[in-house]
Amino acid sequence: MCRILVILALAVLLLQGPDTHKPMQLRIGALLVHTRPLPLGPGAPPPDAAGALAFLGGWELTSDNPGFGGISALRVDPDGRLLALSDSGTLMGFSLSPGDSRHRPFIAPLPVKPDERDKSWWMWDTESLTSDPATGRSWAGIELQQRICRYSPGFARVEACRVWPEVDAWPTTGSIESLARLPDGRFAAIAEMGMTSDGYHDMLLFPSDPADPATAHPIHLRYAPPQGYRPTDLVALDNRRLLVLNRRLTLQELFTATIAVIELPADPAPGTRIQAYTLARLAPPLLADNFEGMAISRAGGRTQLWIVSDDNHQSFQRTLLLRFALPDDLAR
Repeated sequence: MCRILVILALAVLLLQGPDTHKPMQLRIGALLVHTRPLPLGPGAPPPDAAGALAFLGGWELTSDNPGFGGISALRVDPDGRLLALSDSGTLMGFSLSPGDSRHRPFIAPLPVKPDERDKSWWMWDTESLTSDPATGRSWAGIELQQRICRYSPGFARVEACRVWPEVDAWPTTGSIESLARLPDGRFAAIAEMGMTSDGYHDMLLFPSDPADPATAHPIHLRYAPPQGYRPTDLVALDNRRLLVLNRRLTLQELFTATIAVIELPADPAPGTRIQAYTLARLAPPLLADNFEGMAISRAGGRTQLWIVSDDNHQSFQRTLLLRFALPDDLAR
């Protein structure tokens, strides 16, 4: 019975959206994040315990700042700084090496337009994040408002936002969980709960910047996830191959996650089916939680994958950060 109640509570947290009556608690300024190293599983799991991914490290993240947590998206900068984005529009910048003088840990809300400063915090349900390393600009997908916004380098200001009818048709609390910029300037987004008529997840491929009013309408593709899973984040490896983070909640295992690879055709036609191929599965007894954010970084000739969980600001959940090395055939 206890397990059933936990499942019901988690399902409500995932489906109902933010608590609009709860005040936002956030102390803007410096941020101290505590990191506790964790093994991937009990004992010494074999190197292939997480499938094709090699485990490099895991941490539980905590902070005394009440605004920390609720992480839905993640970015890892070349200098090693982690930038996390919560589902209340809060940016958190920190490092796994607190003594690193190159980084100034901080917590602050996303910038908004002057005429939108009176909007309640829960209206900024930011669920996805992607960036252009060449320009320093970033894009975020905002549920409830069903729009994609572009931010200037360093998140100094919001440059543009756009609501697409294709996104507006998705459920307001199950829409832009996944957003990725491809190196050639295209963007891809997958709906968490927006489905096609034949049961696939609606996937949009934008020809260019989705916040730009001059960008043409995207084409619809059909994403086929691992059975029983829903997509929660997306990162591009190159112009064709992308990684998808998928989540599932069941009575037997609670939260589990899969990391899958997809490949876009060279010239995809509308309605093309995009099949996910599982690289790794995170389920008990391995570390498993409500994984929602994913990022890639490159260091020392290796391509690394980072995954972070959303604790929903609940005491019975955790903010977990995991780091893996990609297999050589994907790291090229």
